Amino acid sequence: MSSIRPLQDRVVVRRLDSETTTAGGIVLPDSAADKPNQGEVVSVGPGVRLDNGETQAVAVKPGDCILFGKYSPNEITVDGEELLIIKEADILAVIENASLEKAA
Repeated sequence: MSSIRPLQDRVVVRRLDSETTTAGGIVLPDSAADKPNQGEVVSVGPGVRLDNGETQAVAVKPGDCILFGKYSPNEITVDGEELLIIKEADILAVIENASLEKAA
């Protein structure tokens, strides 16, 4: 697999699978389900360069489960896998102690 290295304060994310069954047991087709706003961080850039010339590191690391805005990510395909590129400012939260479900 090719590796992708984001620049500045950008983060590469693998979107997590969403629930396809409602609480009542109704199965939703892919076309009816919203894309989830959660993902696993795959790689991070070095950080943003500050006015004084120093680099401020990104607050997340590979393996973190994050929550991001609905319209924030740019979708890309690398070696047949759909990934997202998100700016650090568009990451809303890190989900602690999350059990990650790998995207199919």
